[in-house]
Formats: sequence, structure tokens, C-alpha cells
Amino acid sequence: MALWDRIKESASTMQTQLNAKKNDLKSGAFRDASMAMCALVAAADGSIDITERRRVAQLIASNEVLQNFQADDLQRRFEANLDKLVADFEFGKVGVLQEIAKAKKKPAEARAVVQIGIVIGGADGNFDQTERGVVREACFALGLPPAEFDL
Repeated sequence: MALWDRIKESASTMQTQLNAKKNDLKSGAFRDASMAMCALVAAADGSIDITERRRVAQLIASNEVLQNFQADDLQRRFEANLDKLVADFEFGKVGVLQEIAKAKKKPAEARAVVQIGIVIGGADGNFDQTERGVVREACFALGLPPAEFDL
């Protein structure tokens, strides 16, 4: 199986698993951590262009699990996290990882946040090493072993 197909299949599998847990993923901590994760993956290389910003915003708006929350609220939180990362990536990353760590208390939510990062990273068919690296860092912030997610 080609790498492209494996990435798409993995992202699809993660999304299916998320959809199965949709009714359990309604807390503010999950919402905040998910938006921080989306921003971290989108800006993984230290920058984000307008096209990538729009693409991730569309993925957030269309994600079935995230429809538990108001779209404009999610957008505002995503943009706020992106702004931190764009202003000063390394300093912003510390704050964004702290936001992600809010989901640590509930293991199902923590795993779902990582899965959202993988879905966002793999949505373009190229879950690159930089994106994998920031999701791996998020795993550590959440107290989860990266190997559980093949990271």
C-alpha cells in the first residue's frame, strides 16, 4: 500500500473512532485542547499561510465530533491559538501545549485530542515529520505514550 493510502486510511480510522465517542466529548477542556491541537498541527513548521489556515478552519467546521460546539466559538479559539504560535512559535507552543494538557484528566478525551491532531495532520495526505513531532509532544503533555498512535 502506498504511503499516501496509508496516511489517508489512518486519518479515516481515527475519524471513525472519534465519531463513535462523539457523545462523550462535550467538555470545555476537550474543546479547548482540540482547538489548541488543530492550531499546533497547522503551524507545526513555525508558520501558516492563509490557504492552510482556511483549510484547517474548514476541517474544524465539518468535523462531526466538533459539531458538539458552536462553530464561531471554535473558530475564535483556533485563531487565538494560531496567533500565539505565529507571534513567537517557541513561546506560543508552550502556552498551546498547556492548553492541550487540560484534557489530561480524562483519558478518553486526551486520546481524542491526539486523534484530532492526526486527522488534521493527515487530511492533506501528508502527515509529515514536523506534524508528527508536534503531535508526539502533545502526547507527552497529555501523559500518553506516542507509540499508542504509531508516532
